[in-house]
Amino acid sequence: MQHEHGHEGHDHHAGHGGVGWGTAASATLHCLTGCAIGEVLGMVVGTALGWGTAATIVLAVALAFVFGYALTMRGVLKAGVGFRQAVKVALAADTVSIIVMEVVDNGVMLVVPGAMEAGLSSGLLWGALAFAFAVAFVVTVPVNKWLIGRGRGHAVVHAYHH
Repeated sequence: MQHEHGHEGHDHHAGHGGVGWGTAASATLHCLTGCAIGEVLGMVVGTALGWGTAATIVLAVALAFVFGYALTMRGVLKAGVGFRQAVKVALAADTVSIIVMEVVDNGVMLVVPGAMEAGLSSGLLWGALAFAFAVAFVVTVPVNKWLIGRGRGHAVVHAYHH
């Protein structure tokens, strides 16, 4: 069955305009992986360099975007797409998802008492971060479902999967 975006049989089109929750969850998990790698690395580097909370958060969020985009680009480059096009695909696929995820998980961290001041060896930090990622995942899945259903977000990556 051919759909408006030229994909055959993908769950994200579901034949009647519906988007599968599994596809949305998969796209969100992909995004969460990049965000988590970047944020944890940013916290470790910021702490090791003795940076304050604000600078460490900026680094962690920047690295969340870098790793989120890098994970998408890895698959697209593997499919034989040139670097410039892979960058465009990653930006189109992940920007909204990463923004939502970062706003939510950093917001959760800000409201958990003591989480932002807790050190890397603190169970409070890691517990709050795991909770923040879980909340961000739950909030971001419907956003990705909506985007994919409109041929945006992670749907743009599917054109490069064979």
